[in-house]
Amino acid sequence: METFEWIIILLLGAALLTMLARRLGAPYPTFLAIGGVLIALVPDSPQWTLDPHLALALFVAPVLLDAAYDTSVRDLRDNWLPVAGLVVMAVILTTICVAVTVRWLVPGVSWPVAIALGAIVAPPDAAAAAAIMRQVGLPHRLLKILEGESLLNDASALLIYKLALMAVVAGGLSPNSFTPVLLLTLLGSVAAGFLCALVLRPLMGRLEDVSTALIVQFVTTFGIWIFAERIGLSGILTIVVYAMTIARTGGVRMPARQRVPVYAVWETVVFILNAFAFVLIGMQLRPIWERLSADLRFEYLVTAATVLLVTILIRFAWVMSYNKLIRVRIARHGFHPRRPMAQPTVGGAVAISWAGMRGIVTLAAAFAIPETLPNGAPFPYRDLILLTAFAVVLGTLVIQGLTLKPLIRWLGLTDDDPVGHEVKLARTQAYRAALATIEKDTTLHGIILRKEYNAAVELNESDGAPTGDTPGGPLRREAIAAARQRAIELRRQGVIGDDAYHILEEELDWAEMSAGGARRS
Repeated sequence: METFEWIIILLLGAALLTMLARRLGAPYPTFLAIGGVLIALVPDSPQWTLDPHLALALFVAPVLLDAAYDTSVRDLRDNWLPVAGLVVMAVILTTICVAVTVRWLVPGVSWPVAIALGAIVAPPDAAAAAAIMRQVGLPHRLLKILEGESLLNDASALLIYKLALMAVVAGGLSPNSFTPVLLLTLLGSVAAGFLCALVLRPLMGRLEDVSTALIVQFVTTFGIWIFAERIGLSGILTIVVYAMTIARTGGVRMPARQRVPVYAVWETVVFILNAFAFVLIGMQLRPIWERLSADLRFEYLVTAATVLLVTILIRFAWVMSYNKLIRVRIARHGFHPRRPMAQPTVGGAVAISWAGMRGIVTLAAAFAIPETLPNGAPFPYRDLILLTAFAVVLGTLVIQGLTLKPLIRWLGLTDDDPVGHEVKLARTQAYRAALATIEKDTTLHGIILRKEYNAAVELNESDGAPTGDTPGGPLRREAIAAARQRAIELRRQGVIGDDAYHILEEELDWAEMSAGGARRS
């Protein structure tokens, strides 16, 4: 019963911290990180433990699938060069520099353990940065670069992490031994993710009940991850390829009445996983801190602070260097993208550099470090890894997370809303297709619908029409709010019963969402 009570308290606390974060315009993971520190300071807080082998699958698999499902393949392809630089070079440079720093500060740490720590803190989590950047209207191209990086850098970082752990267990790895593993993991994971999507797509298309669909989605997510890891592949890469494939092929077949609640549940699950990742890592910090001597505490704190500084500086060094090379190339050869997009600028590079907050993947990878080696010996410097990983997450979320919004506003980064223009184009074409379908219908309903769709086409084709809202969206929502209030009054007065009210409520809910009410401000 005590555990259940703590879960309720922690979930309520996470919700309140999230409300405070959104009121202040800050990313909610920042406040969850602060909450994790507070948990570590509570004397009578519970000491929950989690199987380290379960950590990555539990925390990373659903979060990654949710992000990969929404990824724009077109935008990822358009920005493949800067994304690849962040995914490969930035991760490798961060891993190497952190490993060298840790070896210098704590000479007893072996190279495989130091590299594992470097890989743990290497991948930024763009969820926090993206939440801020949408609030301030960051140029679309920069947002897509960050989202692409966040999606793929987990795979590159955790692949290095996996090889480093293998080296710790085996006492070392030679290039001849890890090269085949690397190639098999990369190629096999891509193939496995694609094949899983093809095999499961018919099943997903037949699921009409929301509850059943959600259960199957979670089961397949964890099942694919477990299957990939069991046969020696990368669970992350397999999940990413699976989600992107299923979104492009099977996702379009999902009916609206299923898609709305499914998306809401996934968003809630991602939030809960973030909250419990910070809670669990916070619970590990107090016993770690208590069993360290005063000298070790000072040494570990200095190491954690230095690693935090190195992770921030290395990202700056790579992004600014790459940006300079690209701008020199543009100056010589011009800027000729396949689609209109913002040209690289120094301000954009500064924003990308400062958007390197770490998050749930770093926490889960640190937590997944086994407590003991196969021979029964304790995993070397596990306490240092956990303390440093949390310090990097907390430091980047607080320092960068709370200053990113003012920085972007100071830089004055804007664009001409390319997504809004594409929405207008797509909306016009979609309504024209709808008009063509009902063109010969002479019933009253057909006449009314043709008037509505013709008005929508005319509004979207006019220069003064809003790009980010449905035609007449604000007016529709105002009218729907009045209709909803009247329905509530009728139920309160006993004119209609709850059955009739709920049917009308559902109709008004769908109408409100179609008028843009489903989008978060």
